[in-house]
This record gives sequence, C-alpha cells and structure tokens, in this order.
Amino acid sequence: MQVFQVLSLTLLSVMAANAQVFAVGRCPKPAVQANFDATQYLGKWYEIAKLPTLFQKGECGTATYSDKSPGVVGVLNRELLANGTINSIVGSATATDPTVPAKLEVSFFEGSPPGDYWVLSTDYTGHALVFGCSQFWPISAQFSWILSREPTMPEETLADLRGILASAGVKVDKMVATDQDLELCAVMEE
Repeated sequence: MQVFQVLSLTLLSVMAANAQVFAVGRCPKPAVQANFDATQYLGKWYEIAKLPTLFQKGECGTATYSDKSPGVVGVLNRELLANGTINSIVGSATATDPTVPAKLEVSFFEGSPPGDYWVLSTDYTGHALVFGCSQFWPISAQFSWILSREPTMPEETLADLRGILASAGVKVDKMVATDQDLELCAVMEE
C-alpha cells in the first residue's frame, strides 16, 4: 500500500509540475446544456480561458467544429506556439447517448481512449463553456474551456461562466486566460 501511495504522489507531482489540473477523488459531474443542438454549435470558437493542459502550450487558440457525418462532429483545434508555428490537431466528437447530446466524447488519435467534452452552457452565438475530466483512480484530471465566437468576451459573461464551473467543484482559480491579441494572432487568420 505504501508503494502505491508513493507512486501516486510521485505521478501527481510530475503532472502538477507540467501545469495540468489534478485533484484527489472522483471527477465532478456538472449539469450539461439542456436541449443541446450540435448543428447550431458548429463553426469557429475562440478560446478565452482554460484549465492548463499538458497538450496545449500556445496562445490564440481556436476550435472549429464541422458536420463530419450523421452524429459525428469534426474538430479542428489550432494554436500559435511561442516559436511562431501554428500547431493543429484534427479529431471527432460524438454523443454516446442521444438523450444527452451535450455529453460528447472527443478523440484525436485512432486507438486512444476518447475524452469527455461536455457542453455545460452555450447560447450558440456568443459563449460556450466546456468541461471534461479523466479518472486515474484515485486522481482525476480536469479540463475546461471558455469559448467565444469573438476573440474577446465581456467580463460579466466570463464571471458567470466561471461561477458555473465553481459551483460544480471545478478549480476555477487555476484557469488561465488565452492571449487573443489581434496583432499576435493575425497569423492564425492567414
């Protein structure tokens, strides 16, 4: 048992040093958007804030969703890295339970397990709040993104969305803003 505790603590320390948000215990289960309509969700979204992840290291983050096939949403995530290159990844998302269409699973690599992509709130034209969590018993890794149809978001909307996350037990104090400076991000529009 002591070896397991030492290994878990070591793993948690290494991951925490890489800026991933981990917690001891089960993943939160926040309520998702009622009557979610994936068709209205399609298009380009700008990343306004996120919980840090091991796989996202850049600024100017965008996510573009497309109708890939019936029941499948195409995903294109892009970011500008510090060295000036654009990093992108293509994947797909599906709702595993058609009665809860806001609970999607996203996958980027064939054969890898999908990750949660739960839409907690969206008005389709201005904001979206996304949450995911992976369980590595006894540790959970939390993911969250605040998205906007524009590169900026009113502070009041941002505060409201952070409040939704906080009420679900998400560590909003760990969220970081994504730089969407028009001059910096101009290369993303080319």
